[in-house]
Amino acid sequence: MRTLSLVSVLALLAAAPALAGSPMPPSEATAGPQAPARPTYSAAQFFETTSYSMASGQGVAFSPDGQSLLISSDSTGVFNAYALPVAGGVPQPLTASDGVAHFAASYFPNDGRILYTADAGGGGSELTHVYVRAEDGSVRDLTPGANVKASFSGFSRDGKTLYLGSNARDPSAFDVIAVDATTYESRILFENTGGFFPGPMSDDGRWLALIRNISSAKSDVYLLDLQAGGAPVLITPTPDNVAHSAFDFTPDSAALVYATNQHGEFTEAWRHDLATGEKTPYLKADWDLMFVNYSPSGRYRVSAINADASTRLTLLDTTTNQPVALTGIPDGDVGAVRFNRDESRIAFTVASDTSPADVFVADLATGQARRLTTALNPAIDENALVEATIVRYPAEGGVMVPAVLYRPHGASAANPAPAIVLVHGGPGGQTRRGYSAMVQHLVNHGYAVLGANNRGSSGYGKTFFHMDDKAHGEADLRDIVAGGQWLRDQDWVADDQVAVMGGSYGGYITAAALAFHPTAFEAGVNIFGVTNWVRTLQSIPAWWGANRIALYDEMGDPATDAERHRAISPLFHAANIVRPMLVVQGANDPRVLQVESDELVAAIRANDVPVDYVLFPDEGHGFLRRENRITAQEAYLKFLDRYVRKLD
Repeated sequence: MRTLSLVSVLALLAAAPALAGSPMPPSEATAGPQAPARPTYSAAQFFETTSYSMASGQGVAFSPDGQSLLISSDSTGVFNAYALPVAGGVPQPLTASDGVAHFAASYFPNDGRILYTADAGGGGSELTHVYVRAEDGSVRDLTPGANVKASFSGFSRDGKTLYLGSNARDPSAFDVIAVDATTYESRILFENTGGFFPGPMSDDGRWLALIRNISSAKSDVYLLDLQAGGAPVLITPTPDNVAHSAFDFTPDSAALVYATNQHGEFTEAWRHDLATGEKTPYLKADWDLMFVNYSPSGRYRVSAINADASTRLTLLDTTTNQPVALTGIPDGDVGAVRFNRDESRIAFTVASDTSPADVFVADLATGQARRLTTALNPAIDENALVEATIVRYPAEGGVMVPAVLYRPHGASAANPAPAIVLVHGGPGGQTRRGYSAMVQHLVNHGYAVLGANNRGSSGYGKTFFHMDDKAHGEADLRDIVAGGQWLRDQDWVADDQVAVMGGSYGGYITAAALAFHPTAFEAGVNIFGVTNWVRTLQSIPAWWGANRIALYDEMGDPATDAERHRAISPLFHAANIVRPMLVVQGANDPRVLQVESDELVAAIRANDVPVDYVLFPDEGHGFLRRENRITAQEAYLKFLDRYVRKLD
């Protein structure tokens, strides 16, 4: 395989895998006059839905004989690797962890061995290692070491070498490691002493793309000739405030397709000719281009744009310059396209607001697709769930804030609904359309959810993205308060029953809303949110490496901006909090330390204000175990019903 995306940049505090959900006694949702009653479901029922994901895009998803797909699934309650029969049938387990999640990475190109990743430091440490599972079931850690973080990056064209990223040499830098696919002997292919993040590698093995973050607004792409040696060469010498990254090399190894926002508000794809250095436009749209990659032969090109919080994917047959039309699939976002060896077939996922990602296969000659999985718990009627709509509401300075709105069935002026402003992680994340058991469970129990994309969110152009630089907890927070007011202005929302909720950076905004706008919301749900920016920015994990430069540029350097960080930290203003808060935290979180939540909870209790605290000893920055997701979701609904609906 060609690509070597080892570590990406930013969204460093973005909420991780799953925030969670909650059961209530079965009841009938109020559906308005003359509307049929709709069933409500418990948190356990929502989280008994199965999550599926494909093997890494840098790897081999189809088995060498083409009969199986390598996937990850949490059907047992914890993620493991499975072989999913292409002809249809029950996935066969390849790993069997009942504690730490195991994620499928790749088949070996020529035999039944697989690669997978797992957290070697225990639940939530994020110190992932790369493992080989042999055909006899034996397992070998390719990246041993107590404090090592590693990732899988691809195979050489002949399949004899696999590439890994590892910080074993230097905790703050990821080297590129070449591993013999037979003997597992390894060597450093690229020693990263320049603060780079390794990107894709050309199919002929000669070129390695490297990304260097200069600030939150500027990043550059370098090329390293692995055959000639020497130093990486800068290929994007542009002014400040231009961001670049690398998508992929063309399959003929003649050019690098890279990302840039130099020419407008949105990310475009440009082509850099490796022989001449000439740069030419390649792909652009009225939204950010998310990715560009290719089938192994190069016949098919896969690209996607982030169109108003949805993924719009194009599968292009380059021999005809026409998109491949897929039939037999439901409405939704198509993603994770994987090709079999002879490119006669693809596997992919389809997800929507009301249906989790399911795995499909399609014949490329006809475009006809077949479903291989059904992720939604069969006990749940999909028609009882709610499809989102995109809205925009006014905020200060004339800014219109985009948001994803879930309006519960039956909400009306005669039957107003309680509501939640949901804040994404980041800084710089985005609330997108798609299935969320957490959201659907709350909506199923009568809550409207407004997923706000406050200024500083990605997906809406670079100007919007940088509106909150070194101004966090200010206008971006007021955008969330404005979202609460917008909800109250809707005649179908109960104007005295509006809460705020979020995870990671969204948890920070939740706590900040209650500290700095004490009566703007009835209550807040803070899921592993930063409460003390002074400490958080001083305790960044070593493996964030050069990303801390960009984070400091966006948030401020703790060495010089500590006074401002203290001013925006909810912990130091907790005496202002007068509305109830639920705090949910993983004890192993390396990004937002448990002490952040411990201290805030203690400070709120000192105010004699209601505060509930749920602490998971076996989770980190996100909840990977199903039983913990259910427990958290139950806590959300119980808390909201008590303090927002005031049912107790």
